[in-house]
Amino acid sequence: MSRVQLINQADTSPNRQALLAQIHKAFGATPNMFKAVANSSAALESMWGSFGALSSGVLGAKLGEQIAVAIADRNRCEYCLAAHTVLGQGAGAGAEEMSAAQAGRSTDPKTAAALAFALKVVSNRAQLSDEDVSELRAAGFNDEHIVEILAHVALNIFTNYINVAFDVPVDFPKVALNPVR
Repeated sequence: MSRVQLINQADTSPNRQALLAQIHKAFGATPNMFKAVANSSAALESMWGSFGALSSGVLGAKLGEQIAVAIADRNRCEYCLAAHTVLGQGAGAGAEEMSAAQAGRSTDPKTAAALAFALKVVSNRAQLSDEDVSELRAAGFNDEHIVEILAHVALNIFTNYINVAFDVPVDFPKVALNPVR
């Protein structure tokens, strides 16, 4: 049971109704995470706006979803792991690719570098070295890509923390977290 109310679109303010209607249209349903975030208009607008902005970014949907599952697993967020596994497969990643990404791995060196960087940001609380950024550049990422990877990390930390802290019920097919490392 969620620790915060899951907001019903019909029973909220016009601003929240409009945002929840956009979310419903995008997903074909309103995921519980957005219903929880809808307790705050500002938080809902921030989260949905970030999803929209990053969905048209330079990294592409597939890499964005691979980053999301890696961070979800690291942060022990079952909700985001389930949701982003589905979204990643919808963005063209196979089940094996998403499973590897969940563990922070990829057979593609560029994707592997992005995942390693994202996980280092999470694990080290953004305490990075010049070498960490240089490794991304060597893998083929420019500053626009690097900043966007960090934006994905920040958004996923926000969504992970919402779901874990408020125990939001998972409404996507469940995916098992990897054993704690």
